[in-house]
Amino acid sequence: MGQRGIRMAVLGAALVILAGCGSETAETAETAEQATGGATAPAWTLAAPIRIDGVRTADGGRSLVVGAEVPDGAGDCVRGLRGEFDTVEHGTVYVRVTYETRSLGRDSGCTGTRKAEATVKLGEPLGSRRVMVNSRDVYTPAGAVLPALRQCGENGCDPTPPRCTSSSYRQAVNDTDIAKHTSWEERGCDDTWLVLDLSTRMGPVCGDPGDGCSSSRISQRWFYRAETSGWRPVATNGGEGCAGVRKVLPELPVRLCASLPQLDRG
Repeated sequence: MGQRGIRMAVLGAALVILAGCGSETAETAETAEQATGGATAPAWTLAAPIRIDGVRTADGGRSLVVGAEVPDGAGDCVRGLRGEFDTVEHGTVYVRVTYETRSLGRDSGCTGTRKAEATVKLGEPLGSRRVMVNSRDVYTPAGAVLPALRQCGENGCDPTPPRCTSSSYRQAVNDTDIAKHTSWEERGCDDTWLVLDLSTRMGPVCGDPGDGCSSSRISQRWFYRAETSGWRPVATNGGEGCAGVRKVLPELPVRLCASLPQLDRG
């Protein structure tokens, strides 16, 4: 695994242990007891963000701003949110984001979430290097619309060439602002343009038919242009034929939109 992998694995294990068990100083316990009239408040424990919500550069690339999803609710749920630079190895900058939280206590009231940001000082410009946050999420400036970095997917950071293939369509869907687990249907493709109808099921997970549970289907039609980093979404329109979409994409070839049906939005 190497020293880098071992060190980050230990960090991840420590965060899990701290999040699951926590620690409480005498001062913390005494303060909590005074504030609650004798009842001990949930202890502050060290934790990692629920989810990393994007990374962008700042200060000429010398800093990273990491978006994070953290607990929220009545009272104080999060304190000490901080981002820290760890090391650089093999073209990747390793950083970690942590905070203290009371959300693990049953009576904490921290039942919601909110977005927050932590700044990590790098000391020198990021350049072309990748960023790994908490040994889990990887972001890269390659193919990104800076200052935001592009999140690497399950197939790594190297973008799939914009081709009329299933793997290339999958990357196009991943780069589109739409829910995960979305299916697609190709409506047209050439060396420059791609048209996909995307369909996402929304609602509760249902059991047997007739159990009173129902879900709806949200459909969107997206148009993509080929770039060096892959297919890039440029417009959405669900109308029949070319009339609607060519108002915003007059350069789109007629052959790719003439036979488009009206989109069924479910």
